[in-house]
Amino acid sequence: MGRPTAADELIGQRIRQRRLEMHVSQTDLGECIGVSYQQIQKYETGMNRVGSGQLALIARALQVDTQFFFGDLGGKPRESKIIAFLATKDGVDINEAMIRLTNPDHRRAVIDLARKLGKPLLHEAS
Repeated sequence: MGRPTAADELIGQRIRQRRLEMHVSQTDLGECIGVSYQQIQKYETGMNRVGSGQLALIARALQVDTQFFFGDLGGKPRESKIIAFLATKDGVDINEAMIRLTNPDHRRAVIDLARKLGKPLLHEAS
């Protein structure tokens, strides 16, 4: 197939994001749609293009409309560190934990701690 396109990578990121949100393993998703976990890995990295039939099966398994995977593909997909992080297990875990924090002061304390422990973003420094 050659090099993955930005659209292939974005669709793969969205598959991974949704799979992690639903706590579904690559093995389980693969079994559900009739492919190996290695194939799911290749879809998620964009190394293999997802065909329309497979994408429909993935959407059904992950309980979303196929449009979920396309979003704003009309233009050139932008790299986003935030979207990339949200598509990881840590990203899903931190978001689920934050949702469970109902006290706004507790949420703010977690955000403040994370900011202190992490490197500042470019737009925050100055």
